[in-house]
Amino acid sequence: MLKRLFDICVSLLFMPLLLPIMMCVAILIKMDSAGPIIFKQQRVGLNGVGFSIFKFRSMVIDASGLGPHFTRTGDPRITRIGRVIRKTSLDELPQLFNVLKGDMSLVGPRPNVLVQRKEYAEDEWNKRNSVRPGITGLAQALLRSVATPEQRTSLDLEYVDKSSLLYDIVILFMTLKQVVFRGCN
Repeated sequence: MLKRLFDICVSLLFMPLLLPIMMCVAILIKMDSAGPIIFKQQRVGLNGVGFSIFKFRSMVIDASGLGPHFTRTGDPRITRIGRVIRKTSLDELPQLFNVLKGDMSLVGPRPNVLVQRKEYAEDEWNKRNSVRPGITGLAQALLRSVATPEQRTSLDLEYVDKSSLLYDIVILFMTLKQVVFRGCN
């Protein structure tokens, strides 16, 4: 309950501060390419229940029809502004609305798409979905986007084992350090 209260308070505190940035990103997305500003996708949340995740759109329309579902360096499906907002994690800001709705937490394992279910043993899948998924997690705080699937799984399960409000605060600061010092390189 304390974690949920923390999530709500931090989200409500930072949303007004981030709103001008979010509005600029929205305008840049509209100027850069045709299509919606927000990308919505079904993900797996707490206890395996599905929900719609919100992100700023960083790919061209119908990107899934143009190639693999996992992005790679130089992916032609990513728009010009998409490269910038992904590198700086600005594409994740709309997930604050997911946090307020209760679908997500600020910190937790990143929410998977259902097709990723096959990558996990039954006990791993159940354990990682026993907590709310997060905007950031231990894997993102330590390895950002270069973690292998095995590393992400290991770090997600470690997070579940060590989960606490203090640990969440540490992970938030570690993530900020990753984004500020490594994300903009």
